[in-house]
Amino acid sequence: MTARSISAIARDIKRDWGTKINYGAKPYLEAMLDLDQITDNYMADSGKSVVLYFLANAANYRGPKARELKAELKALLKTKGK
Repeated sequence: MTARSISAIARDIKRDWGTKINYGAKPYLEAMLDLDQITDNYMADSGKSVVLYFLANAANYRGPKARELKAELKALLKTKGK
């Protein structure tokens, strides 16, 4: 199974989280909308660091869909760009 792009996952998160996106997670979510793979860069940040910072700031994004989407991001972190 091919992993989805980070931007596709970010679109699902944005749609599911709605308008109450945590201010700390929002810039990283916006950055993820421009990333395809974990090995991509966003300005001076690596895709990996953008995803890690998003996950660190998205603690209040909860629920079954949130767990599913966060797990998908964590799986991408484990692939190390393979």
